[in-house]
Amino acid sequence: MKGRLYGIGVGPGDPELMTIKAKKTIEASDIVVVPGEKVEDSIAYRIAKGACEHLDDLNLVALEMPMVKDKEKLNTMHEKAARQIESWLDEGKNVSFLTLGDVTVYSTYMYVHNRVVRDGYDAAIINGITSFTAAAARLNTDLVERAQPLHVIPATFKVDGMEDLLSLPGTKVLMKSGKEIEKVREAILASGQKAMMVENCGMDNEKIYLDAKDIPDTASYYSLIIVKEPQEEA
Repeated sequence: MKGRLYGIGVGPGDPELMTIKAKKTIEASDIVVVPGEKVEDSIAYRIAKGACEHLDDLNLVALEMPMVKDKEKLNTMHEKAARQIESWLDEGKNVSFLTLGDVTVYSTYMYVHNRVVRDGYDAAIINGITSFTAAAARLNTDLVERAQPLHVIPATFKVDGMEDLLSLPGTKVLMKSGKEIEKVREAILASGQKAMMVENCGMDNEKIYLDAKDIPDTASYYSLIIVKEPQEEA
């Protein structure tokens, strides 16, 4: 009997935000995969370790998942990861693949998941708390109310069209702003809208910025900005 692949969202950073289902599935797995070159360098691993007491007793494997935009290189790495996982599934082993936040939101894992499912293997998704809902909670605010729409935008990929995106109604969540943070900040300031940022939400090096003008020129990859349009008084 073939094994099953689980894509597991470990949440944004705080191990206490990892779900009970994620914890149980990880601890029952034959192999636990983390993205990266080394297991100990993986943020997903460190989050899971804070929730799973005996994580280091399991069979942990790091699979390289580069953060690049080169489609050919990405396809090669995703295909290689899928082939490796399928070899374990053929041996009847259950595999958990850990990923930050929620599996269904801009997750590298899904490229592997889709290949494995396409090849006829069994795979399941276990949701995690998203970075933007966790960031809103840290900022002690909501994301949307009444009929407001919510826009989730990968800022690094959309920085050249940021002016148009910021003109959208409702709340804009700008994810992965790190490399383009200065340009994103200037676009927000030009728009005149209120914005707040959480960097490394739930991690030891978390930083919170309550005003767009305070956002620094450089920030980590895990920087998330919430831009809210002015609201009418209730």
